[in-house]
Amino acid sequence: MARVTVEDCIDKVDNRFELVLLASHRARLLASGAALTVDRDRDKNPVVALREIADETIGPDDLKEQLIHSLQKYVEVDEPEAETVPLLGQTVAAIPASSSDDTDVQFDKMSEEDLLRGLEGLVPPAATDDEEG
Repeated sequence: MARVTVEDCIDKVDNRFELVLLASHRARLLASGAALTVDRDRDKNPVVALREIADETIGPDDLKEQLIHSLQKYVEVDEPEAETVPLLGQTVAAIPASSSDDTDVQFDKMSEEDLLRGLEGLVPPAATDDEEG
């Protein structure tokens, strides 16, 4: 086969820019050790890549998918969403329907002095024989 030209490939890939991207990606794959689908005939990797596209031994759609996959840095993995689990000791029927409204929620506020008094009242646990050793 004579030297391949862009005209041999343009009917397989409509856009010339896309053809260049696909052929260069295939040439890099060949350089990294991918198997040839046509005879090399002392041609360099870009020419072999174009010949593979022209002979349709490599599909342009497959090359496009490989190119996109090689450029992706983050691949999103679909994981199942966590289910809402009711608190222990409560059933779904025991939770009132109005509890979904956050306006009824009240918080106990503690001053710093109350906190310090509570901490002073704490006594460390008694030491056991294993810890004294």
